[in-house]
Amino acid sequence: MVTAHPPRDGRVEVHGPSAQSPTLRGYNRFNEHYLKEQTQSSPGTWGFHKQVHGSPLEVVRNGVGDGLFTAYHGEENWGIAHRILMPAFGPSKILSMFPAMLDINSQILFKWERFGPDVAFDPTEDLTRLAFDTVALYTMSYRFNSFYEKDLPPFIVSMARFLFESGLRQQRPKAVQSFMRQTNQQYEEDIKLMTDVVDELIAHRKTHPLAGSKDLLSLMLEGKDPKTGQGLSDANIRYQLITFLIAGHETTAGTLSFSLYYLVSNPSTYATLQHEIDRVLGDQPLTLDHIPKLKYAAAVLREALRLNPPAPAIGLVSVNDRDVLGGEFEVGSEWNCVLDIAGLHRDPTVWGDDAEAFRPERMLDGKFEALPPNSWKLFGNGVRGCIGRPLAWQEAIMMLATLFQRFDIRLDDPSYHLHLKQTLTVKPKDFKIHLIPREGKKILAIPGMQPSQLAPGVREAPSIQNGHAGEGKGTPLLVLFGSDSGTCEGFAQQVASDAASYGFNPKMGAMDSVEDVTKLPRDGPVVIITSSREGQPPENAVHFVQGITDMVPAEKPLEGVQYAVFGAGNRDWARTFFRIPKLVDSRLEVLGAERLVRRGEGDAGGDELFSSFDSWEKTLWPALGKAFDTTAPPHCNLEGVMKDDPVVTVTGTTRNILLRQPDLTEGCCVENHILTAPGQPVKRHIEFQLPQGMEYRPGDYLTILPLNPPESVHRVLTHFNMLGETKIAIKSHGPTTLPTDEPISLQDIFSGYVELGQPMTQRNLDDVMRYAPNEGPERQALNALVANAKTEIFEKRMAVLDLLEQYPSIKVPLGQFIKLLPSMRIRRYSVSSSPLFNPSNCALTFSVITGPALSGKGEFVGVASNYLAHLKPGDPVSLAIRQSAVNFHLPADVTKPIVMFCAGSGLAPMRGFLQDRVEQLEAGREVGKALLFFGCRDPAEEYLYKEELAAWSELGAVELRPAFSRHPELSGGCKYVQDRVWKDRKIVRGPDSIPVVWQLCPPVCGTHASRSSPNPGHIVLRRAKSCSRRLRSSGIGRTCMAECNIYLMV
Repeated sequence: MVTAHPPRDGRVEVHGPSAQSPTLRGYNRFNEHYLKEQTQSSPGTWGFHKQVHGSPLEVVRNGVGDGLFTAYHGEENWGIAHRILMPAFGPSKILSMFPAMLDINSQILFKWERFGPDVAFDPTEDLTRLAFDTVALYTMSYRFNSFYEKDLPPFIVSMARFLFESGLRQQRPKAVQSFMRQTNQQYEEDIKLMTDVVDELIAHRKTHPLAGSKDLLSLMLEGKDPKTGQGLSDANIRYQLITFLIAGHETTAGTLSFSLYYLVSNPSTYATLQHEIDRVLGDQPLTLDHIPKLKYAAAVLREALRLNPPAPAIGLVSVNDRDVLGGEFEVGSEWNCVLDIAGLHRDPTVWGDDAEAFRPERMLDGKFEALPPNSWKLFGNGVRGCIGRPLAWQEAIMMLATLFQRFDIRLDDPSYHLHLKQTLTVKPKDFKIHLIPREGKKILAIPGMQPSQLAPGVREAPSIQNGHAGEGKGTPLLVLFGSDSGTCEGFAQQVASDAASYGFNPKMGAMDSVEDVTKLPRDGPVVIITSSREGQPPENAVHFVQGITDMVPAEKPLEGVQYAVFGAGNRDWARTFFRIPKLVDSRLEVLGAERLVRRGEGDAGGDELFSSFDSWEKTLWPALGKAFDTTAPPHCNLEGVMKDDPVVTVTGTTRNILLRQPDLTEGCCVENHILTAPGQPVKRHIEFQLPQGMEYRPGDYLTILPLNPPESVHRVLTHFNMLGETKIAIKSHGPTTLPTDEPISLQDIFSGYVELGQPMTQRNLDDVMRYAPNEGPERQALNALVANAKTEIFEKRMAVLDLLEQYPSIKVPLGQFIKLLPSMRIRRYSVSSSPLFNPSNCALTFSVITGPALSGKGEFVGVASNYLAHLKPGDPVSLAIRQSAVNFHLPADVTKPIVMFCAGSGLAPMRGFLQDRVEQLEAGREVGKALLFFGCRDPAEEYLYKEELAAWSELGAVELRPAFSRHPELSGGCKYVQDRVWKDRKIVRGPDSIPVVWQLCPPVCGTHASRSSPNPGHIVLRRAKSCSRRLRSSGIGRTCMAECNIYLMV
């Protein structure tokens, strides 16, 4: 059943979860909540991607080809262009455009002022000029100057006709279309005009390049895809530019026009917005600092977009051949499905009985953030979402602010009711207004204004906004981190959290958030905390490290910068131990910067990483305070609470993205089973369905954001005698990864936001002892324990909770306990599959870590491995792909032989390599020889993937060389991998003419040594070193060491 749904002329409202749409030939319209419900109920089988085939967008391809908006799903140029262009839409690039955007903004204001209050304007037309000129300047540094022409630029006119005709063509029979000669001729002429204009601009840029330009056109002409190394053809650059000019002006102009209509039609809302703008801006020109404070303006835009989304529907298609929704509606890959965004945005079950009303207040005070997922869906879907959304949003806020600051607005026809017109998007039709300059509100000079108060080239981190540090006072402090697993980011968070107490005003971000290293701040210290990633910079520090490496020391480009560095490394990688922290520290000094404190170092392979950081931080603050003459931290009050400590209020009886892992998205567990025999240490195989658009290669990592074991959460709740559903409200005067200023349950806090099992540090112990009794038997026992803390606490890896349970007289308040715990970290596992086998799924092979706690009390339970072990098919998981080091991938030449060494769950990446080779072999390609040296204790109980490997060996994809430590008689007398390598050294070496790529993975791949073991990683390292010595002595190194890639993953 379908009915008309005013005020949308011709739009259908779907009653029930599914309906045939009479307005979209061949389409079936679904309510997205229904689709979402089905996706959650059977996520292992459900999935949709953008549909271009058979949709109006396919007709638009006549003019824009395989541009970002109209590319087919999986089309190669989409991926290349998207990866090249994404950096151009980063926060700092958009912030840097503020003066130019404000310049164009001033042109529309000057036009309206000069024409006077008696002229009736069509705001949609002028806002189209505004958006068109802005996107042209942003994409190719070209000014169309459309406000200086009486008529719209020919490009816009042709573009509008082209889009309108494309929409009609999708509905016409081809036989009818062929007879419409005049229409067809105009259509081709419009396409030619757009093409000619853009081609001329491209040709001019090639012959007259703009020195130092980083606009989109320069990126497309010069940029290379970081994944494939390919660039964009001139034809595709043309398509991308036309795409940006179309999409970039259509949505912004429509959004602003609808916002103006609703505002002039609702006097109270109008007055509220104008009051906010007067309060925030006053008579001052708009600056970037004003924009975050215009919260009601943002709510107005969101509400206008809710009621009138520029694209009222999204075309999708199922990735499966056949599925059934709710046991009732059958859909398949041949179906063109439509997500009814317009209906979704007016769903009374979400928006209430007044869903049809314009009420921006529903978007304020946390209500917008608390909406059910996908309730407000704009700018596309998933990875095919609008790449330019941040630019459009900044442009829209700026226009509303400057317009309402300078003008009063009234309708030309007070009886006007909203009518719609549609090209690519929907806009108001026949909507006209009068603009009356407000008394005393003159349009001030705009060009040349400062875009931001931030240090040049630095993006302000979202975490600072959360902690309100950016609003504080004190000496500026920039805290930068390079982190893959989240540990160094957590350390950086700790420095930023402590900074206000020492008189500093912190800003925090990844090292790569600094776009120009030469512009590091000179008015305050820079603290850098970074790790090495297999001897290479972490993913979010690559550009920073490259930048300081490329600088010329003789020029002293960093003179005046004062810095401190802390590095995390793993001593098991002796050759690259602390390589990146050392490099950063030494290069900064060579380049003229001043070191304020000796570099700190922490060994992630041992037990003292966190204690090492605490010790270094104690030396950091006095050094920074001395250099910048800041105040010391205040003393504690009688309860031992610092003034910047979190204040926790128990308010009575969800997991937001506050842990600064923006690339994590929701995947789904589809398979989970044990690989080992009963009674043996548990190793498991788990498989995830990846989110749409997430890609990986064999050798990459899958990062997981786990939850604490339920038994650990129960222990905490029992200790504090509270129920899990009890809610608390957290207030913090410094940056924090905890959800602040909103109720959250203790169950959620202790499950997902903090590390309950983190071993104590000396700093933790000092803090806990402030709450211990001053006298009595327990105090005496505590004094003895503290005196032997190294052996009794730190070496036994006691957590704060362990100590509190052992000594109940220590009354640490709830707020202080939460503060003592570090943020939940991501865990990284080697991928155990190949996308050639199933591009949508990714597998892991991992050991489940359990065993007696070193403290002698209770059982140690590994957080991540036990979290994974208990996942069931259908469970959602927060995950992301992280690339491994460049050399830990298969060679591009599939005919090149590979030799692999591993043991236990270290088989994970090797299985991925072999699965990739098997798929290549079964596709008829010639593949190189593969040797797998694999170790385990008992072939009957721990031989992982035994049948699968045997089948691959039978296929000719791999030669297996196992070593069984408990049954060496079954492996040629060899107990360990290095013994088997020595025995088969002639096979490994091969002819000198054959290049070989080597990979080595010990048995702790993807895991860490458990508390019940002295340190297996060290044993493995000795074995690996022994293996390497034997390899060299056998002469193998002389054959192929130049191409040998050996990685120890601990």
